[in-house]
Amino acid sequence: MLKQLCCDQRGTMVIETAIVAPVLVLMSLGAFQVSSLVARQSELDSAAAEGAAIAIASPPNTDAKRTTLQQVVTASVNGKPSDTAVVTATAAYRCNAATAYVTDPTSCTSGVISNFVKIYITETYTPTWVRYGIASAITFRTTRYVEFSQTDVP
Repeated sequence: MLKQLCCDQRGTMVIETAIVAPVLVLMSLGAFQVSSLVARQSELDSAAAEGAAIAIASPPNTDAKRTTLQQVVTASVNGKPSDTAVVTATAAYRCNAATAYVTDPTSCTSGVISNFVKIYITETYTPTWVRYGIASAITFRTTRYVEFSQTDVP
């Protein structure tokens, strides 16, 4: 009887399925979450590119224009009611050939001042697996500096 029990293969498919199915389901859910992360980052990058195109077409050289730019990018990013992206559009400057940005153009004493607008988008995304204690929320950050003019300082 023991020999007959060892050679019996009925039910092995059920056992194999019980072992493999949960792993496949978890892998599928993980792949879905990762694709959602990639898609959201792509949406934020596209919104920043849209903001850059708007800044080039209509230079945001005043606070009112930067506020309008910020509102347009916010509307582009927050298309869904659950989206919580925060968008800022601020002035930034570069003195002469410097690589660092400054926020005050009067710090440039001579030469050329390059005028930029900094479009900064941040959003915190909480994947499903965080509810089960795996990893933590993910923060997206997208920054674009768009040069729209240059001025000479005497």
